[in-house]
Amino acid sequence: MAKFKIATPAGASFTTAGGGYDYEMGELEGIDAEIVEGPTDEDGFISFARDADVIYGKGMKFSTKVVQGLPEKCRAIVLGSVGVDSVDVVAATARGMPVTNCPDTFIEEVADHAMMLLLASHRRTLEQDRMVREGRWREGRPALLQIPRLMGQTLGLIAFGHVARAVAKRAKPFGLRVIAYDPFIEELVMVEHGVLPVTLEDVLSQSDFISMHAPATPEAEGMLMEKHFRQMKKTAVFINTGRGPTVQESALIKALSEGWIAHAGLDVLEIEPPGNNNPILGMPNVTLSAHTASASARFDPARKRHVGRELRLILGGKWPMSCVNPAVLMKSNLRRWQPVSMERGPNS
Repeated sequence: MAKFKIATPAGASFTTAGGGYDYEMGELEGIDAEIVEGPTDEDGFISFARDADVIYGKGMKFSTKVVQGLPEKCRAIVLGSVGVDSVDVVAATARGMPVTNCPDTFIEEVADHAMMLLLASHRRTLEQDRMVREGRWREGRPALLQIPRLMGQTLGLIAFGHVARAVAKRAKPFGLRVIAYDPFIEELVMVEHGVLPVTLEDVLSQSDFISMHAPATPEAEGMLMEKHFRQMKKTAVFINTGRGPTVQESALIKALSEGWIAHAGLDVLEIEPPGNNNPILGMPNVTLSAHTASASARFDPARKRHVGRELRLILGGKWPMSCVNPAVLMKSNLRRWQPVSMERGPNS
């Protein structure tokens, strides 16, 4: 039996099946630790993890009940994702337990995907494709003659973490004016990226494209409501590559069906996968992808290696690199080992 038990729910995280734990264990070389799979139900996992030294969080929700049921010796909950909405971070913080994520592993991919949805939505790529396949060749050009050129239009970013900054960098060469709203980021940071800091109302009313990047925190859940979509231009395109629950989907559906906005490009939905009765699936003015923005050939290796490095630090008695509740670190038994910036977190 290994010295350290890393408890994790059985199965893969996200939609990547199989693969084992070779990447994580590669980073743990020299550490007498093993990753052991357990049940995915709350009571079963609590019982299974009663002797765990650290939790590799995936495959289930780590609710208040689960977090409070973890043993006193459990040092942290380590996630292989950017989002931390699968863990009750408030409960973990209350008991002094660090929660880590992968804040900078998939930034470029998600930013690429956001720009893809923006461009595909603006130029009506799916509609144009259907016209060609259905023998409606001559309808393509007249449809696009109703759409303004991209250059000179305004892109509004809601939240200005790492992904939003990467999107802004990509949007500039297309001639887009970029504005952003984020009450948790210094305005000078936006200015340094060539982005104009504005209010949420300004983003909604001025933008031709609105890209949602708010994290799925309790405060941001249902952040965009009917009143917000009513403030947008009728020609606006709404993009979301962040988290579905940050938007009240019923309000978005109403905005699209009643013409408050023109189009939406969505990688995330309120409930995933969506049921067949979700009206969004039948809307011609919506471009969809299956929560795949972060996916690329480096996706699994990169995030698993990151998890392995965090596990190694924690089991070695050191601060992790990417703690989303850093206030707990000073009071923990872990030691600070280098001047690590703690800016990165769930808003990344």
